[in-house]
Amino acid sequence: MEQFRSWILPDGGAREADRKAFFEDAVVVLDTNVLLSLYEYNPAVRNQVLAALKQISDHLWLPYQVGQEFVRGRRRVIIARSKELGGAAVVIDRHLQQAYKAVEAASGHVKHLLKKYANDDAAQSILDATVNQATFKSLLAEWQDLLKGHAKRLKSDHDLLPSAVESDDPVLPEVAALFGDRIAPPTDYAVVQQRLEEAVSFRFPNEIPPGFADAGKGKPLDQVGDYLVWAEILDMAADPEVKRVLFVSADTKKDWYEELDGKDAKRPWPQLFEELRQRTGAELRIEQPGQFFQGVEEFLAPSIELTTATYDEIDRAAEAVAQRSTEGLPAVRDDNAHAAVPPDGLAVEAYRAAGLTTRAARQFAESERRRHFQWWLIGATAELGFRAPADEEPLVDLCAAVRSKVRPAPEWHPGTVLAQGEWPYRSDTWVAPWFVQLVRELGETDRLPLQRLAARQVQSRA
Repeated sequence: MEQFRSWILPDGGAREADRKAFFEDAVVVLDTNVLLSLYEYNPAVRNQVLAALKQISDHLWLPYQVGQEFVRGRRRVIIARSKELGGAAVVIDRHLQQAYKAVEAASGHVKHLLKKYANDDAAQSILDATVNQATFKSLLAEWQDLLKGHAKRLKSDHDLLPSAVESDDPVLPEVAALFGDRIAPPTDYAVVQQRLEEAVSFRFPNEIPPGFADAGKGKPLDQVGDYLVWAEILDMAADPEVKRVLFVSADTKKDWYEELDGKDAKRPWPQLFEELRQRTGAELRIEQPGQFFQGVEEFLAPSIELTTATYDEIDRAAEAVAQRSTEGLPAVRDDNAHAAVPPDGLAVEAYRAAGLTTRAARQFAESERRRHFQWWLIGATAELGFRAPADEEPLVDLCAAVRSKVRPAPEWHPGTVLAQGEWPYRSDTWVAPWFVQLVRELGETDRLPLQRLAARQVQSRA
């Protein structure tokens, strides 16, 4: 029954005693979500993780597909984190307001009972004087300050801003040094097309891992990213010198892990071990990030001594990055905003959050001809904490203006195109053409708050 050991035995048939060998001589492949987690960590944890990765850097190998997803996804991780932390204060206030409504309802119920069964006007008056918005705010002020203080500290602890991606990214050079020249070359376009067709026509309909859970999501190339990574691993492992492959990923979707009987029980799909073994002769091990870093510490660098808090952060960050990659909501950017339709009512909600009041601005917030404006308003108000982001809204990576020495695109205008006294960054910014048209068409009542919102976004990303 040797040929079925991937199905019968744990971990594809490898013994737990063999685990050390994977850390000593395997080719180690880090999935995109592991690398993008470096942007999710606070600086202290990031430094510890990078120190651990350096212990195994000679064994690291980067598939071209992972490298491409990594460099393209860096900004998305930073903006998503900034949006969540930036909107924390609004979310806190919203929950406290909901709590007040519950208290108010309870008070109203008691007043109803007092009137119905005792006709006690005095007691009702006492309740009105005691249970109200002012007393509620006073009683909860300490808690509100405590909650917002923690949110503010979390935001300040994260050192990376979206502007770092273009100007001063401290993570990218560290990652480049880890891999050196151990990076796969770009896959020929004809081969990519062949693999795409194989995935869509054969592997996905038959639920052959990995990647079949992404079928139907976005463009065809977006659907087959996991399989393209796997195909590169198969190519690399065909080298006779490769005996073992250690794949590290936070992705535990059903196209990587088989669900077993029992609550939350799962294991990596046996087909993955079997396919690698049959096609290359190499052995495979799949580990999640926390498990992997424990192995690095145990087998290679006991002196590192990663803390429990660090392991918690590793698990949290990996889960957050992996979750965003499975949400199926592509980021809205300058190149696709014109074709993306906002969820019903979201642009109007952002219009109100931005402090806009005129009919003209509201019409723009509802017009299908103003998609760039709508998406920017949605993204900026969430990113800057003017409103709490809705669960169903996608990530928005869109700016009305940027501070840069280089013109972002030929059609962008220098900051001097906006009026002196209304735009504070005239000498060192570029302004999107749709925003210039917007401020020219709207009156002063709309123009000033919109330019202030754009200026705040520029400052937050500086």
